[in-house]
Amino acid sequence: MKLTDLFKEDIFVVTGEVGPIKGALSRDKSKVPQCVKEAELLKDHVHAVNVTDNQSAVMRLGSMFASVGLKNRGIEPIYQLTCRDRNRIALQSDLLTAYSFGIDNVLLLTGDHIQLGDHKEAKPVFDLDSVQLIKMARKLNEGYDLTGNKLENPIDMALGAVVNPNFEPLELQLLKMKKKVDAGAEFFQTQAVYDEGVLERFMNLASRFNRPIQLGVVVLKSPQMGNFMNKNVSGISVPQAWIDEIGSVDKADRKKKAAEMMGRFIGKVKHMVQGVHIMPLGWSDIVPKILEYAEIEAKQAA
Repeated sequence: MKLTDLFKEDIFVVTGEVGPIKGALSRDKSKVPQCVKEAELLKDHVHAVNVTDNQSAVMRLGSMFASVGLKNRGIEPIYQLTCRDRNRIALQSDLLTAYSFGIDNVLLLTGDHIQLGDHKEAKPVFDLDSVQLIKMARKLNEGYDLTGNKLENPIDMALGAVVNPNFEPLELQLLKMKKKVDAGAEFFQTQAVYDEGVLERFMNLASRFNRPIQLGVVVLKSPQMGNFMNKNVSGISVPQAWIDEIGSVDKADRKKKAAEMMGRFIGKVKHMVQGVHIMPLGWSDIVPKILEYAEIEAKQAA
């Protein structure tokens, strides 16, 4: 199932996200990894689930293997692929392999820098940037590799990209977005946005590109998390009102409060976007409640 087909049908596309485990999959089949448990909680409420690729440059189980595992369980994956760890040969090979395993959707990213992760002595690759990666994937869809050699069988994947509405000056981000559109990006997921005004301004300007855009939201778990993101996560700004509200309840009640806050915000701004991408960071169990608060009907999200 390609997300682009859903967008063409004017379906409000809802996606979630999981991170592969830090370790190998157990050969004891009775032991279900946490990422699969989280994806199972999302299964009946979202169209697809992003599978992160060594997010924050922290070494984990491969996103391709995890994506195939979800596909085999009837959960549509969005395979994330970054430029950080592979050269152009490996990137092309991985896309061919992913498609051969039945993966229909890919999100193409530059990738977080090595210094953010747990292997700071590793050598970053960045042979391509995100725009070049998208162009490469488009050529594979067209039946050719990056140097123009014809493929025996082309791939047919929906190509997604990321955009940051919080970036200032915004016009520079829009220029990069245009480059991604020109390279072949078919849909976009935004970085986390918590401000209605920021989203409205961005959407008014980004509408010129005629590409479906999903609002990205990271579930805010605590005031400490909000303060940390403001201090350490580039391109994300959590308003003080959000931090104060999540901090106004006891820890035991924060899941309920987070669901209410996220759902209220999504419900207020959903008319501006073509979908929503919810990053629950382990709180996948509250996603159904978020969608309920946002008044996104089950038939739209399932």
